[in-house]
Amino acid sequence: MDRIRQTIAGIRPLDQRAMEKARIRQDNLTKPRGSLGRLESLSIQVAGIRGESKPQVVQKVIFTLAGDHGIAQEGVSAYPSEVTAQMVRNFLRGGAGINVLARFVGARVIVADLGVASVLEPHPELKDKKVAMGTQNMARGPAMSREQAIRSIEAGMDLVEEELTKGIDILATGDMGIGNTTSSSAITAVIAGTDVAAVTGKGTGLDDKGLRRKMKMIKEALKVNRPDPKDPIDVLSKVGGFEIGGIAGVILAGARNQIPIAMDGFVSGAAALIATGLSPLTKPYLIASHQSVEPGHKIILEYLDLKPLINLDLRLGEGTGAALGIFLVEASVKLLNEMATFAEAGVSGKL
Repeated sequence: MDRIRQTIAGIRPLDQRAMEKARIRQDNLTKPRGSLGRLESLSIQVAGIRGESKPQVVQKVIFTLAGDHGIAQEGVSAYPSEVTAQMVRNFLRGGAGINVLARFVGARVIVADLGVASVLEPHPELKDKKVAMGTQNMARGPAMSREQAIRSIEAGMDLVEEELTKGIDILATGDMGIGNTTSSSAITAVIAGTDVAAVTGKGTGLDDKGLRRKMKMIKEALKVNRPDPKDPIDVLSKVGGFEIGGIAGVILAGARNQIPIAMDGFVSGAAALIATGLSPLTKPYLIASHQSVEPGHKIILEYLDLKPLINLDLRLGEGTGAALGIFLVEASVKLLNEMATFAEAGVSGKL
């Protein structure tokens, strides 16, 4: 826990001077003031995060973290748990949706095993950060111990620190784990203080009967474990997942190192609730790439006061929505940096 506290202590507010310089430049570019809308405010936010009035987005990294959930044995997913390991292999072969979009935006994908419930064969591109062979069934007791929750957060922090030597101008969060929308719904219900029904969706494609069972299991988990909404690590340990803790660690380390964080969908949003609960200063570093079709994600975004860049009814996870977020962030800073000002272009300004 000391390491988490040290990381949190190093998180600073955004650089207001850099933001003001970026804002002045935006207002003097060859366009009506404010005509590029969110792209203008996005570039100013990135300037504040990076502490540079003309930030660059060249080194792009997507962290896709995998872990299994004991609650899956209760029939809360339309897919079996073995799909988690199978999809990790697909990531490593470059055949998943996240691989396609990462290639499109020029990002490298870091695939990490935080808690897959099987032994994965070694692979040069696989980061082994396994805390345990999946979580326990949270409907019967805590998903993990408090120590394991802390280890999962630290593992996510490690992933960011290990990539810093290669350069990170922006990072994105992604997930893979059968059953993890169930955990995300539980986390959201606790921290955002909402009804289970309001934050629970069909995940991988449940029918109505499956959805009712999923909600029943979440309510059972909350009743059995009674997680403390004022203690994010308690919530994570009682009803979370190892990959969710890992993503929270990625967010904390990203903020600590002044890196913009393109947040993916519902599962990443649940991790953001953990991270911002530990350090509210992380919130300005978050960029809501999209709004997932999962109902709980909208509630998370409202709770964190984040406005999504796009809404394409995505619900895949993996970091796919965040990859599109990277594209828009890069576009925003290119406009800031490469457009001419009225003075540079010899164009008359507003009368």
